[in-house]
Amino acid sequence: MTTSTVFPASSALCVRKRSINKSKFHGWGLFRHYIALLVVFVVLVSPVFLPLLGAFKSSGDPIYGKGATAFPQHWSLNAFGELFRTTDIVRYIANLFAVCGLNIVSALVFSSVCGYMLSRKGWPGRGVVTAVALSALIFPFESIMLSLYSQVRSFGFYDTIIGIWPPGMIGPFHVLLMRAAFLGIPDEIEDAAYIDGAGEVRRFFTIFLPQVKGSLVVGLTAFIFAWQDYLWPLLITQSSSNYTMMIGIAQLQSSFGTDYRIVLAGAITAVIPIFLVFLASQRYFFRGIEEGGLKF
Repeated sequence: MTTSTVFPASSALCVRKRSINKSKFHGWGLFRHYIALLVVFVVLVSPVFLPLLGAFKSSGDPIYGKGATAFPQHWSLNAFGELFRTTDIVRYIANLFAVCGLNIVSALVFSSVCGYMLSRKGWPGRGVVTAVALSALIFPFESIMLSLYSQVRSFGFYDTIIGIWPPGMIGPFHVLLMRAAFLGIPDEIEDAAYIDGAGEVRRFFTIFLPQVKGSLVVGLTAFIFAWQDYLWPLLITQSSSNYTMMIGIAQLQSSFGTDYRIVLAGAITAVIPIFLVFLASQRYFFRGIEEGGLKF
């Protein structure tokens, strides 16, 4: 009788102590995780965020030097007004959106088709083509930039919006990512569709593309590449009417001298669209990288 009454109480007490200790440990561990994330956030974001605050300073607040502060003493949006009133920033943004649109469409179409072809078995030379596409990742863009410049100029696309398009038309990483995503589809699904009489085109659109729609994030990476590209548009364009956003921001430094408020306002204007696009599609971005990286 004594045993039956003592041991259940003692066991319940031990379980309660363990749960209390576990909750304390979990709370302390969660606190340490948040502290680590906060430190990483400060290290990564502060070098970019704090200088951009200079765009919101009034004309009387110094950007740097004696008397300068990290946060504006008097908040103002005059720099943004001057940016849109005295420059062709709207034209630069429109040109950049046109290039981004071309890059997204071509990257989605070409990478999907090429990735599908490289993932299918039964045709000779598939391994050689895959090795060539993989080796293209080794060479930087600067190594082919001059030859690409000669080709674009010979086709008559120099100093045009179309001339900015070729570097982002299709990338080896996009092709290999889509190939890996298509390889992750079981062969039994394709065999069943083949037995049902589905042709190659129908199997591609009704079976394969819906299965790898997360990997269509290549359109997002193509947008990011086109939005932040500076070297190639600078090389292939000459007239200001064909400048993209990044070249226009670089021109602000020479146009306005030491008025870095307008330069920083242009930098913020360039960051906002890409930040919003990535924020809205980050779920698909990480899911696409995960799907394409399983058999990469």
